[in-house]
Amino acid sequence: MELFLTISPYAVAYTIPLLITALGGLYCERSGVVNIGLEGLMLIGSFASAFFISLAGPAMGSAAVWLSILVAIAAGVLVSLLHAFASINLNANQVISGTAINMLAAAITVFFARDITGSGNIRTTLAMNRFDFPGLSDIPVLGPMLFTKTYHTTWIVLAILIASIFIINKTSYGLRLRACGENPHAADAAGINVRRIRYSGVMISGAFAALGGCCAFLTYSREFNGTMNGLGFLALAALIFGQWKPLGILASTFFFGFAQTIANVSSIVPAFERVPTIYLKTFPFVMTIIALIFFSRTSAAPRAAGQPFDPGRR
Repeated sequence: MELFLTISPYAVAYTIPLLITALGGLYCERSGVVNIGLEGLMLIGSFASAFFISLAGPAMGSAAVWLSILVAIAAGVLVSLLHAFASINLNANQVISGTAINMLAAAITVFFARDITGSGNIRTTLAMNRFDFPGLSDIPVLGPMLFTKTYHTTWIVLAILIASIFIINKTSYGLRLRACGENPHAADAAGINVRRIRYSGVMISGAFAALGGCCAFLTYSREFNGTMNGLGFLALAALIFGQWKPLGILASTFFFGFAQTIANVSSIVPAFERVPTIYLKTFPFVMTIIALIFFSRTSAAPRAAGQPFDPGRR
């Protein structure tokens, strides 16, 4: 129990980027567009945040940290429009389009990072600082787990999660989003602009995935090095594991975040000293494969996810 409470704050920190990125994938796939490019969009968000802080940080100080979040979101939305145009307007294969986003993001960000620093790595001392909630951090069990050594971005993302539960399940937009992912032709016959809804889903996924990359950079990473270490693909796995539902995604991302924490803090936890490092580093990805094996048969993906929409064909 003591070990669990010790690593829980780190697990929450690793969970948050996965959670917001998987939520972005949820909006996208619920609209009927598969977004394999979440990894690349996270990379865009991480780079945009790092780039803005490197430029504006010396003059603006901590204000640059908060503004970098908005810059990262804007960059993610702009890049996601490439995927939206290819998938929705050109009816391109969505898996290939998303893969192209991943490759493009990796190439562009590393190119500009090398142009800025000469090494491809951008480090910062301006980032989110941990804090303890006054009073709440003293609650037994829950205090050390949730309210100790936490970040502001954690609570921003949790607020987005709560809002997403309401939006997807209780609003007309959520109903239209789900309709476009299940039966776009029926939605079109009901007067819903399927392409507009799908564009919005892809843009939200770009914003959220970029926010995920930004959160990783501003909290535990504090360095852009040209890779997200597979976090975008873990977010996709969490989306499937969570059955395309917000609360399911919360549970699955915490599971994967906890696995990632074990891999990353193993060197400072005495209980893991005798375990070979290679086993711990591969642990989150092995758990991902095992989880997908057990839950793939019961997956309830949107029926029209990945299928191009042609209003002229029924």
